[in-house]
Amino acid sequence: MDRVRDAIGRSAAPDGHRQTLHIRCGSDIRPVLREAGFAGEFLEYSNPFCQGPVPQGPDLLVRRTRFILDAYGAAMALDEASVAAKLAAEEEGLTRAAGYDRVVIWVEHDSFDQLVLVRCLAAFAEHGMPRLLELVSANRFPGAARFIGLGQLPPEALRLLWAARRRLGAEAVSFGRRCWEALRRPDPRELAALAAQGTADLPDLPNALHRHLQELPWTRDGLSLTQRLTLEIVRDEGEATIGRSFGRLMREREPLPWMGDVMFLAEVDALAGAARPALAVAGPEEPWPQRRLSLTAAGLALLDGRADWLACGPGERWVGGVQLRTQEPCWRWDDRSGMPVRR
Repeated sequence: MDRVRDAIGRSAAPDGHRQTLHIRCGSDIRPVLREAGFAGEFLEYSNPFCQGPVPQGPDLLVRRTRFILDAYGAAMALDEASVAAKLAAEEEGLTRAAGYDRVVIWVEHDSFDQLVLVRCLAAFAEHGMPRLLELVSANRFPGAARFIGLGQLPPEALRLLWAARRRLGAEAVSFGRRCWEALRRPDPRELAALAAQGTADLPDLPNALHRHLQELPWTRDGLSLTQRLTLEIVRDEGEATIGRSFGRLMREREPLPWMGDVMFLAEVDALAGAARPALAVAGPEEPWPQRRLSLTAAGLALLDGRADWLACGPGERWVGGVQLRTQEPCWRWDDRSGMPVRR
């Protein structure tokens, strides 16, 4: 690392010999890439397909705009015009990517990043591949006790990851397109089959797809994995707040950390907003991270295996293209078989 750090100021830009576009599902590494000496252009593509509806049909961006406003708008002071413009600009950026000499996609191993990756690959399958397509996909880094994301890493670490990037060809692009199309279907079994199949060029994708499918309601209690982990944290914490519970989820409980704090707030709101809520939220005058959480009688019954969340009257929820309505047979996750089942 010291040798790489010393070389940053004295060496040419690592990407300088080709017209390069760096794609990332956020802006976290944009300044760090500059500090590391990279010269290429940067496209943020951060539509969070890991949460909310990703249905089939031509109105996807309209549906995503509506979801982002409903789920995150109040906490982030968003407005419809700016959200719609951002999503449209991201799609336009993918359309134009084929005009670059090289496109490099930077992701980590969680479902947020990997679902953005398959969206990018599907777009390249539709609009044309860049002359050179490369992937930096990280699931660990030496010295990081719990690797959560590329945003944790210093400039010299990005240089080292760059040196380990891999080239993606037509087979990887085709597999990504198939995953994207399966994600949007109302039947999750094809996505589960693709997760089991995998492809060597996209090594972190199978686990991310598997984790995404675990957001379906489970057969034993109707809760998603995130919902169950959240209730367990509140039970164990004693005096829980939204902010502390999110921290524990990311640092200790979540097997493949994938969400941001505002995404977690949306999960809390859903657990507290059912006809029979699983959580009670106190302190509405406080900033939302300081609001206090406690389990309701329904929340305790869910954790004890005496209730099913879908019988508690939660709002409509989507996992990719799978729409989940209360009191209707729906797709659930069977953890014993590791597959979705309908019941």
